[in-house]
Amino acid sequence: MRLSTKGRYSVTAMLDLAIHDKAGPVTLADISQCQGISLSYLEQLFAKLRKSGLVKGVRGPGGGYRLARPASEISIAEIICSVDENVDVTRCKGQGNCQDGSKCLTHELWVNLSVKLHEFLAGITLAQFVERPGIPELSLQRDKMIGRFILAKKQAAAINKGVFNITKAVI
Repeated sequence: MRLSTKGRYSVTAMLDLAIHDKAGPVTLADISQCQGISLSYLEQLFAKLRKSGLVKGVRGPGGGYRLARPASEISIAEIICSVDENVDVTRCKGQGNCQDGSKCLTHELWVNLSVKLHEFLAGITLAQFVERPGIPELSLQRDKMIGRFILAKKQAAAINKGVFNITKAVI
């Protein structure tokens, strides 16, 4: 199985939003610069994320994007599926026509793996991932490196106040 850049970049961008949620809206330009993702590619992905109800745009000065729901209510699987990705590891996309129009010998194995993989990703929320040890600090370090000082300052304050409860990591 191979997850394309569409799925990977969507999860990365949504994680960036979740980390900075307390600091306010985040621009796609900031995400692009900090995460090394093309701005035009992010615009395409965010159109799909917005259509799926995962993000909302904030207009005006200080605008950008925010999570449309709490990070605890958004799973990694939902993000991946919202950008037209899937976690199917079969060659036939689950159709059962893998070998000359019929099921191959290992079809059920790959279908079951696909189900387990989807269940795994559905069981991880953005909030759980943000709380993993080292994630807030790594994000803060990246923010400082690229000059996201306002967000970095607000994020550091959140870390110091214990907003990021990294001792309750679930995964």
